[in-house]
Amino acid sequence: MSGLSFPPVAQVVEQPILRLFGLVREALARATYALLNGDTDLAQDVVDGDVEIDEATAALELDVWSRIEVGDHTSSDLRALIGILLILPELERSADLAEHIAHRALTNIGAEMTPVARGIVQRMSEVAAEMWQLVAAAYINHNAHDLELAEEDEELDILHDRLTGEIAKADMPTNITAQVTLISRFYERIGDHAVNLSRRIAALEQ
Repeated sequence: MSGLSFPPVAQVVEQPILRLFGLVREALARATYALLNGDTDLAQDVVDGDVEIDEATAALELDVWSRIEVGDHTSSDLRALIGILLILPELERSADLAEHIAHRALTNIGAEMTPVARGIVQRMSEVAAEMWQLVAAAYINHNAHDLELAEEDEELDILHDRLTGEIAKADMPTNITAQVTLISRFYERIGDHAVNLSRRIAALEQ
């Protein structure tokens, strides 16, 4: 199914969507670094930067709605525009999850984690970032039908279980245990959003 292209009306908003992909992936990487390295200034930058992502998403959503309202669209064009409206929440929610990770970094939770837990979190971040890179590439190349994320998604699930096990046996304060459990879930949900996006993008190619 590779080599397909989006309807022309969808191609108009490709660059803003790609920018959002980049902002989300950058926020994820920076939030993880801040968490594991105790960089509270960087964590605050990620938290503050979420406003930019929210504003960019809202602006693009308004643009798409204006195109829906003023155009005499074919059924494929209209389906593509609606498909973009379904993509945007996945991007915005993933950015929110990166912000949630950064919020935990502000309290220097990373310093309280065991070395094993820190290593698992680092790997979860790498897998999630890889999934986002693959989805962004599929969007650029219009080949989401060929994209398979099951292996990466399964690895995130396994890492989540490993981190849960490490938390259960590690001697960490109860409040830290609760927060690390949430952080693990945030990475897992970011992976879920990448899977959802791959399906949404594939639908645009029909």
